Amino acid sequence: MDYPVLGSIGARTGGGHGIDMAVTRIGNVQESLERKEAELVRVLRMRDGIAIEKSADQMDEIQNASERDLAIRNVDRESVLLRQVRAALRRVEQGSFGSCIDCEAAIGPKRLRALPWASRCIQCQDAADWEGREKPDLVNESLVNAV
Repeated sequence: MDYPVLGSIGARTGGGHGIDMAVTRIGNVQESLERKEAELVRVLRMRDGIAIEKSADQMDEIQNASERDLAIRNVDRESVLLRQVRAALRRVEQGSFGSCIDCEAAIGPKRLRALPWASRCIQCQDAADWEGREKPDLVNESLVNAV
């Protein structure tokens, strides 16, 4: 298995131990990803805030709806993160962990330490984020012009 950035994630030791260190680091990353996956699965199972509760008081109904919307956004965000973590675990198993899925360049070690589930290098992630921001604006602009 080839892990492009593992040699630079932590300190290398001399005497041919670089591969052993890379295996140890990938094991640590995999354990970290598996812990995050278990945490997200546990959190996603607790969906108490999504229940629809009726109340005689209109202000209570508004408050409950607001809390429910927040809970739904949190579930959505955590579901997306769970998919990213599982994809990172697949990349570890396939030997492509640490390579950008777009340009195949090595993902920076600082980025992987901060976000071990990162699938893109910072440049490709910036481009993907920019494209994601552009699409809603174009849709909104076309809707405004259609009215």
